[in-house]
Amino acid sequence: MNARSVSILTDDPQRLISLEAVHNFRDLGGYPTSSGKTTRWRTLFRADGLYRLTKSDAQKVVDLGVRTVVDLRTTNELQTRGTFPVGEFPVNFHHLPIIDATWNDGDTPEIEDVVEFLVWAYREMLDNAAPKFADAINLLATQKVLPAVFHCAAGKDRTGVLAAFVLSILEVPDEVINADYGKTVDGMKRLIEWAKINQPALADAYANMPPRFAASDPRAMAVIISDLKTKHGSVIEYLRKIGVDEKSISSLRDSLLV
Repeated sequence: MNARSVSILTDDPQRLISLEAVHNFRDLGGYPTSSGKTTRWRTLFRADGLYRLTKSDAQKVVDLGVRTVVDLRTTNELQTRGTFPVGEFPVNFHHLPIIDATWNDGDTPEIEDVVEFLVWAYREMLDNAAPKFADAINLLATQKVLPAVFHCAAGKDRTGVLAAFVLSILEVPDEVINADYGKTVDGMKRLIEWAKINQPALADAYANMPPRFAASDPRAMAVIISDLKTKHGSVIEYLRKIGVDEKSISSLRDSLLV
């Protein structure tokens, strides 16, 4: 699949859900698979910090049919920033923290190259949190969970890896998975521009943050997928080894493919 074809898929006007205060809420539908099927629209979404949703934003999310919110952030992030407004809107809420501390809170090496840093970060995350990704996938595969949205803070790293895993289960081509991951760069730009007006402290935090922290270079995801294929034969075989069961794989394909 050439770059233009991939770009047409990731830029499909149905993909980005336009909201006031959340800027990387995207539909994982409309992607072709090696089986000849296509991922189903309006069934599974990936997003950034849903704690920022305005009331009208949250209503728009519910109007999409979303019945489940899966929050991948740390306990500290939930306690300090809040969550999707579960008290006001009828959704099932699941907190499945992937990591215990964010890069700002933990020890990170001084790797300046963006791709090298992201590859280091994702390898670390998989080394330490593989079963947690399996738990999230198995949850998304359970009955009556979909339509669902999963998210972290920026919808980039934890969310990006989980999205890559789900799309791999659905047999979406690697180049599409990598490009879908890379689209977060546009969401980060939208977030920063919004923050300059609405949350100056957040805009300042991003301005003072090392650029590698906000990056989403598709080449990094390509390395991670290649890693898993080299070590395990395929991404799906890796997922089986970390605890994704066959029932979950079949259920996701039945629910998310048309």
